[in-house]
Amino acid sequence: MIVVMRTGVKEELVDKVAKKLVENGFQIHLSVGVERTLIGAVGDKSHYMDLALEAMEGVEKVIPILAPYKLASREFKPDDTVIRIGDVTIGGEEIQVMAGPCAVESREQLLEVAEMVRERGARILRGGAFKPRTSPYAFQGLEEKGLEYLAEAREKTGLLIVTEVMDTQKVAMVAQYADILQIGARNMQNFPLLREVAKCNKPVLLKRGLSATIEEWIMAAEYIMVSGNHQVILCERGIRTFESFTRNTLDLSAVPVIKELSHLPVIVDPSHSTGKWKLVQPMARSAIAAGADGLIIEVHPKPSEALCDGPQSVTPERFSSIMEDLQKMAVAMGRTI
Repeated sequence: MIVVMRTGVKEELVDKVAKKLVENGFQIHLSVGVERTLIGAVGDKSHYMDLALEAMEGVEKVIPILAPYKLASREFKPDDTVIRIGDVTIGGEEIQVMAGPCAVESREQLLEVAEMVRERGARILRGGAFKPRTSPYAFQGLEEKGLEYLAEAREKTGLLIVTEVMDTQKVAMVAQYADILQIGARNMQNFPLLREVAKCNKPVLLKRGLSATIEEWIMAAEYIMVSGNHQVILCERGIRTFESFTRNTLDLSAVPVIKELSHLPVIVDPSHSTGKWKLVQPMARSAIAAGADGLIIEVHPKPSEALCDGPQSVTPERFSSIMEDLQKMAVAMGRTI
């Protein structure tokens, strides 16, 4: 529920309401605006009427949240969430580009790509140290050695690091190296893993599952948030449909829908969604036009030799063209990149 306090209410009255909610088992979130203060409360709604909150001094009204997700809802937090990592913001005016290879293959490969994407305007380096693959015979990643290479790339370039974690037992290790923990599509509803990454107090990039509805996707974010971590970034990466020309079907309508239903930032992955490097650039443009807060793009110096997802990886030259395009799109949308 949302407790709306009266205009100009004194701080001690807000504290009194908040204290009563906490004493009755509710988690609270304060949103202090120019004119009004809102208290978001999550807990057992069956007895909130017994609290007689509207009878308390300073309370204007109490609004129940009808959506099954609470903390992630726009009702709970009307203002957009902006996640700050150092001088990088995700969810604000600036559009962020996360770029790099699908998999960390070697130190030389990663450092080459890191320097290149940094020079062209990316602020965050993506790269998989642990790779969930459909085939057990496919390249599975360099594991901790790959994480060490990512950390070295960050030290040399200043780029932030986003990489996937697949196992509850590996969360602490990955968190030692990564700035953003990625939950892949296959693990979107791995609830023990969602609870575990919440403990790290680091931003979490939550990819939409292959067949997940938007509500299921937001509910997965709710698992992380109710466990104490509100730094969640949603990532649309395509869903499985009857269409077979592309790897998945990129649901760009999900971007404005998320913006309406939730305050969380949302980025788009045009690489995994299409599976074809030729489609990455037009889909990246379209994602920004739809209102996405960022993109995650696979870049490889030699896609034909990539150990993972070469057909959807763009060359450094193509990435330069994409970034030039995005600069123009950002201006048209009243944003920066």
